[in-house]
Amino acid sequence: MYREQTTSQLKRRRGRRMVALVLALALIAGGWLTAGAVEANLREQGAVSVRNAILNSAKQCCAIEGSYPASLEHLESDYGLRVNRDDYVITYEVFAENILPSVVVVPR
Repeated sequence: MYREQTTSQLKRRRGRRMVALVLALALIAGGWLTAGAVEANLREQGAVSVRNAILNSAKQCCAIEGSYPASLEHLESDYGLRVNRDDYVITYEVFAENILPSVVVVPR
């Protein structure tokens, strides 16, 4: 029940395998690029969340104490703020006690 295959059938089979291989490689490359874009987007969203948490804690401190905190360490020690300094570079600058501090959070 074995039939010999003609050269045209062998070429067609080889062509189908090549198309399948190219499609598989394209899917892998597309997944890799998509994962990189998603990771970058998540890091940016995380930076925005960290900045919002710092500003909310500073506003809470101002409401309770009557002035904005002079340092980020004050928020961490007295208001329970936890910041991941390994993943983000944080700049906390105070101009005056009655003006909202400038907070810049950049992913590493």
